[in-house]
Amino acid sequence: MDLATLNTLPEAQFLEHIGGPLEGETWLAARVLAHRPFVNVEALINSFFEVVNAATQDEKLKLIASHPQLGIAVAENLSEMSAREQAAAGLKQLSPEEYATFAELNASYNETFGFPFVICARENTRATILEAFHARLKNQRDDEINTGTQEVLKILRLRLLDLVE
Repeated sequence: MDLATLNTLPEAQFLEHIGGPLEGETWLAARVLAHRPFVNVEALINSFFEVVNAATQDEKLKLIASHPQLGIAVAENLSEMSAREQAAAGLKQLSPEEYATFAELNASYNETFGFPFVICARENTRATILEAFHARLKNQRDDEINTGTQEVLKILRLRLLDLVE
């Protein structure tokens, strides 16, 4: 969809169209509506960044929690975008042992922080994701909320660039 069309869509259609890149978290898109019209795609992206950065910690946690676990053998509720991104990072061609490692790391991370590990898969490989898992498990919860939020913004930026012509 081109930016001019996006700028003029009725609210419900705007929310529906933008909801995909947000893993269904359309409350962000609802807040971004007030920033229309967007002069370019970067203005749209910047509006989302402003809204996310101004969000409460609970809202940021909700946004992080909307993202799926990485490298799981049976991907239930995995959006088309997430599936493509995980596949591009090599997370759909794991050996049984690698799936077990990812399952362990996902469980450990969730137990430690109370939300899923989020990283921009398109900017990483299976090896760098595993390294990040190990490194970030040593962090404090507030640091991980900030890191997870920044990773969500990276994902969102790439998805919006794909979505808007």
